[in-house]
Amino acid sequence: MRPHGRPRARLRRLPVVTRLVLAVAVTMSLVLTGTAGLVYWRVKTALDQQLNDDLTTYRSSLDRAVGAGAQLPPGPSGSLRQVLDGQGRVLRSSDALRHQPLLTPAELNAVVRGATVRRDVGSLLPITADTLRLQARRVTADGRTRIVVAAVRRGHRDEALRELLAQLAFASALTLIAASYVGYRTARAALRPVERYRGGAAALADGSPNTRLDVPADRDDEITRLGHTLNHMLDRLAASAERERRFVADASHELRTPLTLMRAELDVALRRPRSAGELTETLRSVDTEVQRLIGLSNALLDLEELGSSGHLTRSSVRLPDLVEAAVAPHRRTAERAGRAVRVEAADTDIDADARWLRPAIGNLLDNALRHGTGTVRLTAAVHDGRLRLRVTDEGPGFPPGFLPRAFDRFARAEASRTGEGSGLGLAFVQAVAVAHGGTAHAENTGHGSAVTLDLPC
Repeated sequence: MRPHGRPRARLRRLPVVTRLVLAVAVTMSLVLTGTAGLVYWRVKTALDQQLNDDLTTYRSSLDRAVGAGAQLPPGPSGSLRQVLDGQGRVLRSSDALRHQPLLTPAELNAVVRGATVRRDVGSLLPITADTLRLQARRVTADGRTRIVVAAVRRGHRDEALRELLAQLAFASALTLIAASYVGYRTARAALRPVERYRGGAAALADGSPNTRLDVPADRDDEITRLGHTLNHMLDRLAASAERERRFVADASHELRTPLTLMRAELDVALRRPRSAGELTETLRSVDTEVQRLIGLSNALLDLEELGSSGHLTRSSVRLPDLVEAAVAPHRRTAERAGRAVRVEAADTDIDADARWLRPAIGNLLDNALRHGTGTVRLTAAVHDGRLRLRVTDEGPGFPPGFLPRAFDRFARAEASRTGEGSGLGLAFVQAVAVAHGGTAHAENTGHGSAVTLDLPC
């Protein structure tokens, strides 16, 4: 196995252009060899057929003349003849042959027994002199056995075949060279954009974030589609890097605020002796900021976990039970604020991950109770295999400039970052919707705000 694996490994290490040219050369060699072989066989067959026809006709005329005891007729140009008795003695012969027998003893015995012998004398390659094709047959003349040998020279036939071989070899070599050159130029032209794309990717890796591949706009082939795909990927990577940069900056700011407040509270408490009441108030303030940090950290971890679809586990759950479990913790908050929460949930089962969908509904209710006024309404209905869950309030609605970024992380309707909330509630809601294969949409209804979840269930 190892000797075969080494050439393959060496071949795989060659440049792609070299491998393509080798593949073209090998394929063209096989095609040209097959074509040349077919042409040579057809021409050789035609020449041999003509030579055999001439030889058979000449031998037949010799057979008749010997059988009748007549004078031997002349044959084609360059033909030879020989008449032998049953013991192989030469009775009559062409002047060029003198008394040299053309048949071997084995061939003579075969002809005496009635067989017809056909044989070539000399070879096509290497070139030999006096190349012949002969036929020998037994003839009876005056009750005695005679062996008639007729031969014709193959010089013209062999010369034509050698010339054909030379021309085929020359034409095949030129064709192979031309095909290899065309294959090389084609491969280079086809892979030139790939090399250009590689250079662009290398520039991006070297720290040029705005680099984009130069893709021709007047083409639509595999290479240009690859370029468009890579540019799209680069756009996605750039957007992702920008989101990550903003996320890190916002997260740092969000974490810095409570930490700064805690440090200030502690510095004030340590600056001079405090009473037990003052220390208790300081600890309560610090605890509030700690709870805010914990909530922010948990929200960030939840969003990060939702980024992987592997953390989503669907199961059948009763929709009214799911909605009630999400609404229950917020009813007391609504009562304290003198507000009402109205729920309309279809009596059906859905296929969803209740672990994530329940807190998403809770976030929508919390936003409506915190930023809206009046009655909060939650409707959940299923149509055509999709769950449509909508939470509305009767408040002033979202600021118009806030709607396009309502689901961004740390996005807040108010400019201050010191108010309640982390700005991650709606981002979490959208992450839950996307993880379920659905969408989230925020809008103003004219009587307040509305956030809608549309999920396959």
